[in-house]
Amino acid sequence: MNVIKLPFGNDSLVVRIPDKNLSRIILPSEPEVTDNAVSLIEKALDYPVNSRKLSEIVKPDSSVAVIVSDTTRPVPTAQILPFIINQLHQGGVADENITIIFALGLHRNQQNSEMERIVGSDIYRRIRCIEHDRSRCRMIGKTSRGTPVEVFEEVLDSDFIVCTGNIEFHYYAGYSGGAKAILPGVSSKDSIISNHKMMMEAKASSGMIDSPVREDIEEAAQYIGVDFLFNVVLDSRKKIVYATAGHVIDAHRRGVAFVDDMYKIEVEPADVVIVSPGGYPKDINLFQAHKSLDNAKNAVKKGGSIILVAQCLEGLGNAVYERWNNESDTPDDAIRRFNHSFEFGGHKAALIAQLSKRYDLYLVSDLSDTDAKKAFFIPIKNVQEALDNILNSNPYFKVHVMPYGGLTLAL
Repeated sequence: MNVIKLPFGNDSLVVRIPDKNLSRIILPSEPEVTDNAVSLIEKALDYPVNSRKLSEIVKPDSSVAVIVSDTTRPVPTAQILPFIINQLHQGGVADENITIIFALGLHRNQQNSEMERIVGSDIYRRIRCIEHDRSRCRMIGKTSRGTPVEVFEEVLDSDFIVCTGNIEFHYYAGYSGGAKAILPGVSSKDSIISNHKMMMEAKASSGMIDSPVREDIEEAAQYIGVDFLFNVVLDSRKKIVYATAGHVIDAHRRGVAFVDDMYKIEVEPADVVIVSPGGYPKDINLFQAHKSLDNAKNAVKKGGSIILVAQCLEGLGNAVYERWNNESDTPDDAIRRFNHSFEFGGHKAALIAQLSKRYDLYLVSDLSDTDAKKAFFIPIKNVQEALDNILNSNPYFKVHVMPYGGLTLAL
C-alpha cells in the first residue's frame, strides 16, 4: 500500500493506493540547487539578459513603476523586491519616485493586509503601493491581431517600467511571466477580453511558447516599452530555483527553458489521475485550480477519471464563471454559449465542460455539492472515497498521481 500526501490549501490530504494500482507519482525533475535564493536573485540582476543592469538604465529623476503579482499568484514578491529597490537606489532613484502596482488583470481587489503581506511591511510603509484600475486605462494602439493596447495610466506615465513575476505553464498563454504583467496584468477589460478570445486556437495551450495569446501579449508590451524584467521559477515547495532578468522577452525565454527541463514530463496515460494544483494559492478557488486539470489531461486515457483535489477556499473565484455554471444545464449548453458569445469567466465553464465530456471529473474541495455539480464535477468530500469508488468498478485500473499539477505538464 502506498500512502501519498496531496497538497490541499495550506495543509494536505492523504490517499492510500494499492501497489498493483499505482502506476506513477508524476513529480517534477527538480534540480538540487546549490545556490540560495539570495545568490540566484543577485546573479540574475548582475548579469541581465540582453540588457544593462537596472541600476545603469534608470536616472536619478526617473519615475519608476514596478509591477507585481496579486494574491492569486505564488510569486515571492517580498523576497524579490528589496533587491530590485536596491538596484533602483544604486541608480539614484529615491523611494518617492517609485510606485509599486499590483497587476490585477480581471481579478478582485485586495485587502490592505494582503498587499502588505505580498510586498513586505517595510516596503509597504515606505513606498507608494496601488492596485491596477481598469477604469483608468489609455489606448495607445492595436496589435496586428486587433487587440486594443489599453494600459493603466500610472504605468504609461512612468519613465521606467519594471515587470516582475514567476514562470510556469499557463493553460492558454503557454507560460506565465514575462509580458503577462502588462497584458492582462495592467490592461483594460476590453484589451484582456480581446486577447483571451484567442484561447480556443490550436496552439493556445500549456507549454506552447508560440501560443497566439502570448504572441499577442508580447506585441502589446512592445508598444509601451517595458524597460526591465525580473522573473523567478519556483519548485514544488515554492522555493526559488532559478531567476532571470533583463529584456522582457529574451530573459523570459531563459526561464521558459528552465521550466521545460523541470516540469515537462512524458507519461503513458493511465485509467485514473489524481491531481492537486499544489496547495495555496493555486487552489484558492476553482477558477485557478482548473489549470491543473489542463496540465493533467494527457496523463489519463479518454473515458478515464480525473480526481481534482483543490480546497477552493474562496469558492468559484469569478462571478461570470459562476453565472455561466448556473445558466448552463449541460456541458453542451456551456460549449455552445462560448462558441456564440465569448465572455471572460464564461470561458472557464466551457473549458471544463469540454473536459467533462471526455473524462469523469471528480472534485474534492470545500465547495458545496451544488456548486461542484453545476461546474460539471462529481462532488465527493474524501479523496480516498473517490478512488475506492472508481477501483470498485475495476480493481485493475492503473492510477497516476500528480501532487503538483499546477507546475507539472504531462505530455
